[in-house]
Amino acid sequence: MNLRIPLIELRRSVAVWAGAVVLVAALAFLHLVPGPWAQGSTLWTAQWTSMALWTRHLLIFLWPIAVGLGALQGLRDHRSKMSELLTSTPRPARHRAALLAGTTAFALVSAFALLVLVGAVRVLAGDASYTHPGWLPISLVAALALAAGAALGMGTARTLPSVLTPPVLAVSAFLFVNFLRQVQSSDHVLPTSAAPNPLSLLSPPVADVRDTLLTLSFPVHLGQTLWLLGMAGTGLALLAAARPRTRLLALVPLLAGGALALLVLPADPRDTHVVDRAAAAQVCDGPVCVTAAREARLGTLAGPGGEALRLLRDSLGDRAPVAVRETTVPRAIGGTPERPRDSVLVDFGDRTIGEAEGERLTRALVGQGLVPLCRPRSTVESGTHEEAAAQAVVTAWVFGEEPRPLDGTMFTAKDQEDLTRPVWKRFAVLPRDEQRRRIVAAHAAAVSCSGDPLALLNGGGAR
Repeated sequence: MNLRIPLIELRRSVAVWAGAVVLVAALAFLHLVPGPWAQGSTLWTAQWTSMALWTRHLLIFLWPIAVGLGALQGLRDHRSKMSELLTSTPRPARHRAALLAGTTAFALVSAFALLVLVGAVRVLAGDASYTHPGWLPISLVAALALAAGAALGMGTARTLPSVLTPPVLAVSAFLFVNFLRQVQSSDHVLPTSAAPNPLSLLSPPVADVRDTLLTLSFPVHLGQTLWLLGMAGTGLALLAAARPRTRLLALVPLLAGGALALLVLPADPRDTHVVDRAAAAQVCDGPVCVTAAREARLGTLAGPGGEALRLLRDSLGDRAPVAVRETTVPRAIGGTPERPRDSVLVDFGDRTIGEAEGERLTRALVGQGLVPLCRPRSTVESGTHEEAAAQAVVTAWVFGEEPRPLDGTMFTAKDQEDLTRPVWKRFAVLPRDEQRRRIVAAHAAAVSCSGDPLALLNGGGAR
């Protein structure tokens, strides 16, 4: 094959510029715009799966850009007033269509591959110990989406040659993905009634990352691939079509791909995101366990975890947890986490634990063991002021000191002290046996989520 023609096409078209816009826009967004992709346990460069999902998430605006720039490319012959001349040449129209779409797709896919490469280098430079190929389908479907969107934009612009076509297509694509984004959720444990789940999954972007142990299921990859291949087929057919009847037939791949996709895509939102069982496998150092995805955190957790278990045993006796382990059970935002009585659950998305080391981590684990949270803290949840105050009180009791404000919560030190101080004053003057009784009662209420631990520490009853 003569490579001179594709190289000329790359130099004289918007293909290279389209790739540059996609790459620069994506990197600027990830590095300059604050958000959950830039912090916490779901940092976009923390794990391979989160890297693939966050870069795929960017299709919220990258895909409309690809569609609009593809439409601009599709207007080239019309702008140069040479459409009739090209139809008179002996070269088949499908060859010209393949060359035009191929160069643009190559530039867009190359730009996205560079974005993924940047993320991969950052992941390798970090502490990600869990390496797996399961993230590749997520990124491959994203690259296909950019190429298919550009092809559809080119074909539509060839069919409707107007200066308004590129902006109208870009805006329409943006509205399409964002409408479906409102009904697409990574909270797969809660179904949505806003739209059928298969319909929402026709949107190329994915929901924001809230749990690095979750990945997309195989039916999602397959269904979206069928849909995007149909989209690309329609775009290429419209590029090559010259008669109205042929243009109508060009819609067949899009309709067929959409119909097959709707049959394959999971109907239940719970089947959209699934737990990566290999990533969620437990890796232990004695009674302290983390998931394989965060095995690198085990070294800093084992010592404080063992010390926290000893202190909990002295405080609760037979009721004390006997293990520290990372939580692996998915839940919806605002949902109550799993409630084991025999384990202290670690959620690295909780900054009180995820950003702590040494003694600070021991204190956080003691607080979590005595008063486990019913309202979790994470990058998208704040927990409750009362639970933070209760953890501060019980931790102070265990360490025999004045309460300290918890680091990593959304509540200021003054707000925590204002709530904690009056409770501690009444609690600290009680006999030791009465203090222990209230600690045990607060622990039981927190484990069952059936009472207010702070009220019990203050002498009140369960709700």
